[in-house]
Amino acid sequence: MNKKVLITGSTSGIGKVTYDILIKAGYKVFQTGSRKADFENYFQADLSNLDNAKNLSLYIKENFGDIDILINNAGAYLYSPIEKVTKEDIEKYFNLNFLSHYYLTTLFVPKMKEKKWGRIINISSISGVLGEANASLYSSSKSAFYGFSKALALELAQYNITVNSISPGWVETPLAENALSKEEKDEILDIVPQKRFVEPSEIGNLILYLISDNAKGITGQNINLCAGLTCGC
Repeated sequence: MNKKVLITGSTSGIGKVTYDILIKAGYKVFQTGSRKADFENYFQADLSNLDNAKNLSLYIKENFGDIDILINNAGAYLYSPIEKVTKEDIEKYFNLNFLSHYYLTTLFVPKMKEKKWGRIINISSISGVLGEANASLYSSSKSAFYGFSKALALELAQYNITVNSISPGWVETPLAENALSKEEKDEILDIVPQKRFVEPSEIGNLILYLISDNAKGITGQNINLCAGLTCGC
């Protein structure tokens, strides 16, 4: 397989597990993240600074070639009442969670159109679907992917490029494990119909399917992978 993939935010959690799944499936995958890491195909970039998105694209094009599949995964969470959210917070989290990915997409889409093949996967969040008190900045920055994915899917459909978003619920990652007390985790499980957190591999395997030719008819969709959290909504 000669398809080339870029996964943002892929040093841990969903991004790292997805990297492992795609490498095993035969894809050539380039990683990026905000921390230093010793990976073979890796570029350190804090995407809360939009200039770094341009630097990332230039580095990949020079050292890795064109990207066939873009997985926009990098993001960060802020829990705060709205009156305590600062101008700097708004810029940082919207840049990282959405605007950097919009910008990266503008940089990689031209070659996809030229080849008449491409896949774009946007990792949103169930918080962008349901809303979350004291997380309005995170929820709004993630929900921006819905309109973006639908509009871009229509724009690129004629070029055999699909665009979809995935909205995970609570995911079993080290970050969530370290951030939640046992009591908080038990409270969350009480409202999740399947009484469990989603495993990162479930998201990675869904991505593996969506980027395959078996899913070429799926575009402009948002898939809630949330252990039933949105049932009845």
